[in-house]
Amino acid sequence: MSAAKDPAEHEDRWVLNLRGLRVVKISIDFRLTLGLEEEWEVVLEAPAQLTAGSLRTNPGLPLKPETQDVAAALPLFGATILSAVAFKSGGLRMVFDSGAHLSSSADASFEAWQITGPGGWRFVSLPGGDLGVWSGSRTG
Repeated sequence: MSAAKDPAEHEDRWVLNLRGLRVVKISIDFRLTLGLEEEWEVVLEAPAQLTAGSLRTNPGLPLKPETQDVAAALPLFGATILSAVAFKSGGLRMVFDSGAHLSSSADASFEAWQITGPGGWRFVSLPGGDLGVWSGSRTG
């Protein structure tokens, strides 16, 4: 399982190395939280999209955490992550073994999402389209 490795920075993105981790908890308040194995957590606070396959053929289902309109995300429980990428423009893309794709764009005024994990790792989609990155040994 690659999650034992630290996330890897590239020119325009961070590869989060969550491959192989399962969604073991889903909680809903004004946010949608996906609890993953190995103490990782994905929190969505702004609208996101859940699709299966290509966006051209399947526009997907909207997830609206602030109104608890997130029922479409419930089948992610037990799903395994195949890919998780945080873009430096503030976007997030996750792909699951079920074929589901979770996408979130940056929000103009609010933090759209955040991901936290062991070692003090924290990724935050900052208002206006930027990515904040922190770890126990690095600030970015």
